[in-house]
Amino acid sequence: MKNTDVSAVRSFVITGHTGSGKTSLVDAILFKLGVNDRLGSVTNGSSVADWTDAEKKHKITIQTKPFTAFYKSQTGQQCQFVFLDTPGYMDFYGQVIAASSVCESALVTVDANSGIQLGTKMAWARIQELGLPCAIVVTGLDRENASFDGVLEKIRLMWGTKCVPTTLPLPGGKGVVDVLGANVPADMASKAEASKSNLLELAAETDDALLEKYLGGGQLSAEEIAKGLRKAVGSCKLVPVFACVSTKDIGVNELLEGIVRVMPSPLDRKGKTADGKEIDPSPGAPLAGFVWKIVSDAHVGQLTYVKIYGGTLKGDSEVLNATKGEKERIASILSVNGKTQTAVESATAGDIVALTKLKHTKLNDALCASSNKIAFKPLVFPNAVMAFSIKAKTRGDEDKIGSALTRLADDDPTIRIERNNETHEMLLWGMGDVHLDVAVEQMKNRSGVDVVLGTPKVPYRETITGNGEGHYKHKKQTGGRGQYGEVYLRVSPRKDGDEEWFVNDLFGGSIPSNFVPAVQKGLLEGLVKGTLAGYPVTNVKVSIYDGSYHEVDSSEIAFKIAGARALKEGMTNAKPVLLEPIMTVKIMVPDHCLGDVTGDMSHKRGRILGMAQESGTQVLTAEIPQAELFKYAAELRSMTSGQGTFEMSFSRYEIVPSNIAQKIIAAAEKDKVKEQED
Repeated sequence: MKNTDVSAVRSFVITGHTGSGKTSLVDAILFKLGVNDRLGSVTNGSSVADWTDAEKKHKITIQTKPFTAFYKSQTGQQCQFVFLDTPGYMDFYGQVIAASSVCESALVTVDANSGIQLGTKMAWARIQELGLPCAIVVTGLDRENASFDGVLEKIRLMWGTKCVPTTLPLPGGKGVVDVLGANVPADMASKAEASKSNLLELAAETDDALLEKYLGGGQLSAEEIAKGLRKAVGSCKLVPVFACVSTKDIGVNELLEGIVRVMPSPLDRKGKTADGKEIDPSPGAPLAGFVWKIVSDAHVGQLTYVKIYGGTLKGDSEVLNATKGEKERIASILSVNGKTQTAVESATAGDIVALTKLKHTKLNDALCASSNKIAFKPLVFPNAVMAFSIKAKTRGDEDKIGSALTRLADDDPTIRIERNNETHEMLLWGMGDVHLDVAVEQMKNRSGVDVVLGTPKVPYRETITGNGEGHYKHKKQTGGRGQYGEVYLRVSPRKDGDEEWFVNDLFGGSIPSNFVPAVQKGLLEGLVKGTLAGYPVTNVKVSIYDGSYHEVDSSEIAFKIAGARALKEGMTNAKPVLLEPIMTVKIMVPDHCLGDVTGDMSHKRGRILGMAQESGTQVLTAEIPQAELFKYAAELRSMTSGQGTFEMSFSRYEIVPSNIAQKIIAAAEKDKVKEQED
């Protein structure tokens, strides 16, 4: 694929909040590296990065895109850049999780006007979780009231003094100056010298010999400085800060030089297997590749994106999928730059390539040499937080919707398809309303399936709060053999930990033992639909203690019916109540939005459990009924101007307040009448 040495490869993910200039930076880099013959623009739809119809329509990045390009540095070094452009919109945060896992470093964009927004904070938290070396790119410096010094102060206040400028903007926005360079204007000398001193000190501290030389007043060479800075960045003791105006080609060259100079290569930051062993990144080592993304392409079918950590992947060869224990034939290897796909002969450490026509390989799989089986730590994605019920719009689409949804979920691991057996609905789960809107658009464009979305039904349940008795005698005479079965039973709340729901307290042969299983079947059928609103019954204990039978007319069906009817009466007498699912919700919002969010809790019948601060963001933990959360992603975005996000998980079932329960029961009765009329 290249003649570049692995030591000259720079693999990095570009991430930041939506609107922070991330995609404009990607377009500027691509133009500078010759991938595109003009500077792309998100505004006019010519962006090389945001090229899909959905991205042009919504004007946001939706899919992570890989790019590979070559750069000759000022020192004459031939370098290869492998970088990923990620979405900044929080509905697509799963893309950030995957992309950040397969790069040796990261660039984080911060807009000089908007400052450090939630998406940037979440990206930073992810980078810290991975221990990923990173740099910060301050964008938007050409806007009115933009202040590099102001945003730098906020960056250092939030993330520490290890964030040190390596370039500074010139007055009037005419360009930037490299603080390690020789051509520093006199009016900027003191500011540049302060940053230079910080950088030199951090570089020297990485090596005893350098530190001794530096403290002794000796001059460090450019090579020694670069080596020391790369070590400092690699150990996360230094976060370089670059000034950049992408749309005007200001600071882009200096950024590229900085990436070559201080960011790690695959040799500096080696990949690791699931058990923590380092992977040999040399081309002659055994092959080690990780599948981090799957995409369905309209022209070539499934594209399997692989990050190569070691060895050489060659076309027209056979590899082992160690995860599945299956061999795969590598037909072709594609280098993907936006929508351009170029066939290449091979790929080595640092490369991110796409493979076609793999039969067994899925997300998180390991591709390796047969002689060197390996495993990688799987990617873990956040739980979906919003759902729509989904069904085909026409009968013609009913046969296609299943495969279309499966294809959708295969492409996006944060999409979840669920068949709710209690509500009998197919549910489409995602990270927010925009996420789900885009998913439905993609399904229509790719599979031609039209669907109808709706608000999901809540999977309520029913239980009892007291004890009750039930009795039913099923007696039917039709001229021939009749039907006869009589059951007396008691119902009571079943305590936690008590797994026994049925008790046989019969004595004296009132019900022959061969009919007891039939009674149980009737009870189980009765527990499927409760007496209040027809929801499943839970945490109820039933004991049968008496009954009667007929030598000729008794039958299994008679006792089954008697058991179900007796249970219904017993439930009615035992103070039945509705239960609703309660979710534990973790909400992340900026300080100034906290009041609106906490005030909204009372409208959602929520209970606040606690508040904390993480990475400059307010974190609110609460318990909220699931019924109040189906549209919360959109509501929270509205309350926080897109600065809020949340996670949720099931906690328990809880009794529905009586005023709300009455409405649910009335609606269920209305639906029952409608079904009977239909």
